[in-house]
Amino acid sequence: MKSLFEELGGKYERQGDYLMPCLTVFAEEEQPIGTWGQWRLDYLKQYRRVTYTNLLTSGKLNAYLADIDRQAQERFEQLIEGMKQRTPKGRKCLRMGTTP
Repeated sequence: MKSLFEELGGKYERQGDYLMPCLTVFAEEEQPIGTWGQWRLDYLKQYRRVTYTNLLTSGKLNAYLADIDRQAQERFEQLIEGMKQRTPKGRKCLRMGTTP
């Protein structure tokens, strides 16, 4: 009788006294991941282990993190632009510890 894994096309290899399933992780295109993507990766590893594992084993983790990084960077730039536009002309942003 075959296991469900074997019926779906899976194969086993013998390692010592054990039969281990031959599992492969899909190759995915490497994309640069910035600070925002790294923070998301840390969050997934710490608080969303199942989502992290699913993305990793499906080969979609890197693309997901690159997309999160791109979206967060765009949003950050929009916020900075909005803050620049709301700052009155001639007035500079104050730094901590300085007086106007």
